[in-house]
Amino acid sequence: MTARNATFPFPARLKTSLQFDPVLLTIVLTLLFGGFVILASASISVSDNVAGNPFFYLERQLVAALIGAAAGGICLFIPMQVWRTLGPLMLLAGLALLLLVLVPAIGHEVNGSRRWIRLGIMNLQVSEPARLCFIIYLAGYLVRRNKAVRDEFVGFLRPMLLLSLACAALLAEPDFGAAVVLLATALIMLFVAGARIRDFLLFFSVAIVGMGLLAVASPYRMQRLTSFLDPWSDPFNSGFQLTQSLIAIGRGELMGVGLGNSVQKLFYLPEAHTDFVFAVFAEEFGLIGSLALIGIFLALLWRVFNLAVRAVNAERFFEAYIAIGLGTWLGMQAFINVGVNMGILPTKGLTLPLISYGRSSLIITMIAIALLLRIHHELVVDATPVNRRAPGERKRS
Repeated sequence: MTARNATFPFPARLKTSLQFDPVLLTIVLTLLFGGFVILASASISVSDNVAGNPFFYLERQLVAALIGAAAGGICLFIPMQVWRTLGPLMLLAGLALLLLVLVPAIGHEVNGSRRWIRLGIMNLQVSEPARLCFIIYLAGYLVRRNKAVRDEFVGFLRPMLLLSLACAALLAEPDFGAAVVLLATALIMLFVAGARIRDFLLFFSVAIVGMGLLAVASPYRMQRLTSFLDPWSDPFNSGFQLTQSLIAIGRGELMGVGLGNSVQKLFYLPEAHTDFVFAVFAEEFGLIGSLALIGIFLALLWRVFNLAVRAVNAERFFEAYIAIGLGTWLGMQAFINVGVNMGILPTKGLTLPLISYGRSSLIITMIAIALLLRIHHELVVDATPVNRRAPGERKRS
């Protein structure tokens, strides 16, 4: 049995078997298991300091991966038509999460940010599931109202007003990075759906101006925006995190200092196991390893967008928009994380997907991957001769 034809049996009544995308699955597993190794190295010092256990954060990440695998496994059995039907409820769920976290008795505050809801075994960062909910809702909207989106400003404006409300809630936490990723992902989805350039540019311009004003109006945001331009001017205060990241990347040179031999992770580089895990990886694996990791992420994006093209060719536009949204989200988050580590973008507090420590991020990312695998399954099943539609037959949703 070849990898391409590998199947996983459904219950007999479903009369089909799950068709995996072997390329996508291989890329994701490479990032996931490689991420465990990287996280173990990057977090060993801080884990020992926090809990007296050098693998404290790795063990918590492994538990999150099991939860994500279980949740993703359930999603693999749910037809995409069900997700399309649930779109409006997903919107309400996403907005409810973002508003609930702002309630002092419910939201959990860390370092001045109220982004988490305590769930007993873990803290849920609400921006992660909310983003997935909004992508599913927007994909359904773009199918239902595609003509309005293409021809009318109102059709473009309706979802953007809702997403602007979501971004306002994110900024109130505050979580500027999550708001940027959500807004940019929505705009890309609308652009791909055929929104008029003038509507796109008008809203994009307003959003840029609005976020610029927010940054200027908030001293700590303005400090983040300016400190990355010249971190060496204040290397022991506002520029400390970035200078330590750049030192780590520079020490890696071409081949790196070797796995586990990073010096910067030894309490020099803050958040070495979360936001700045790429800097530790670059120190230990050098330029060659860094380019390889970036190449794997590019391969992931290529496979996801290729899936979107296949969905369009099969006239499954809801699935295409889902793939575009998830691919944009993962690609943008990876780009921002690497850019922040290299000092070409201001600090945003976003994880490197499947690599950084972040249990909410890992669980939701694995669910997103499961949705992509489900899309591939349905495309393969529909393409088999026994499932092809006869001329004039109504298309299955």
